[in-house]
Amino acid sequence: MRFQTDLIPARLIRRYKRFLADARLEDGREITAHCANPGSMMGLADEGMKIWLEPNDDPKKKLKYGWRLVDHENGHFTGVDTSVPNRALKAAVEAREVAGLGDYESVRAEVKYGENSRIDFLLQGGGPDTYVEVKSVTLSRQTGIAEFPDSVTKRGAKHLSELSAMVAQGHRAVMLYLIQRTDCTAMTLAADIDPTYAQAFKDARKTGVEVLCLSTRITPEGVWVSAPLEFRDPAAHTSN
Repeated sequence: MRFQTDLIPARLIRRYKRFLADARLEDGREITAHCANPGSMMGLADEGMKIWLEPNDDPKKKLKYGWRLVDHENGHFTGVDTSVPNRALKAAVEAREVAGLGDYESVRAEVKYGENSRIDFLLQGGGPDTYVEVKSVTLSRQTGIAEFPDSVTKRGAKHLSELSAMVAQGHRAVMLYLIQRTDCTAMTLAADIDPTYAQAFKDARKTGVEVLCLSTRITPEGVWVSAPLEFRDPAAHTSN
């Protein structure tokens, strides 16, 4: 998935009110950008970090910049826009580039299901209906290990319960984690941050909910779904 507009580099001044970030452009101007990320962004919002912004000239948008990437300045990037994974994944699934999710005739987004919920993707026409919930993973507190979530997510726990209900009805359900970092080779759960989510995940797997972790290729040009990553059980990971 390519960005619609060429990104421009900047330095982060601060992130505040969850969805706002002040940054300094290379010409010295200070601007406010939209930050499409409701999480804590732990380790990704420190003052002085190099970031990449997407400018826009849409008269309907109050803010003329959107924060898209953190540049770790070591060849690696993290994508901070939580709307990107769904767009990138939809393109990859429709192109039949995702192992295990490549033989469906229909890819529908934001379909109502469960109790006042919407599934990210409903795949049909290739066996049982497949319900796919997608989460953007950006936290990494240990070298090479991505973690989810980066803050307490009651909504995330509810999604796992909804997926279990779909399995009980005879459908296929997949919890898909898209790791929006290029510096990680495995993923686990941040059970210390949200033990309730970790328990909900454990319960969902027992019911038959599948887990798929995918890496991404990220550059200032775009974000693309890449190869599967290893999922490490939280208990086993902690004991290592």
